[in-house]
Amino acid sequence: MFGKSRIGNICYYVSDIDRTEAFYRDVLGLEVERMEDDEAGAWLIARTANEVDLIFFKMESRPGNSPVVVFDLADGGIDDVVAGLAAKGATIVTPVSHAPGGWSSEIVDPDGHTISMYQTAGAPRSLK
Repeated sequence: MFGKSRIGNICYYVSDIDRTEAFYRDVLGLEVERMEDDEAGAWLIARTANEVDLIFFKMESRPGNSPVVVFDLADGGIDDVVAGLAAKGATIVTPVSHAPGGWSSEIVDPDGHTISMYQTAGAPRSLK
């Protein structure tokens, strides 16, 4: 049934909308739009380059109850990206390490949700 469907969005439940907005905007560099709804209150939408929206609602948040988002670093530079995230205060839970066909690393957002990044082995690990 879903075999030809594309992922349209990924929903997260977060404990603090303001903190989440600052992290995804200031640390990850995504364009984040704050939305208001009479019933749901404030919620966030972050659009990605491949048109998969990340949506955040204020609700009880438990690490592990949301999917892991994997960002593809098509141009490489995973070492530079991870170093930049660490410099901005992101918690690195898995340093750059070998993954099937390439390299990966994981960080967590303020609510403990895992965010992963991946690059193929053929791309340079550093762009500097």
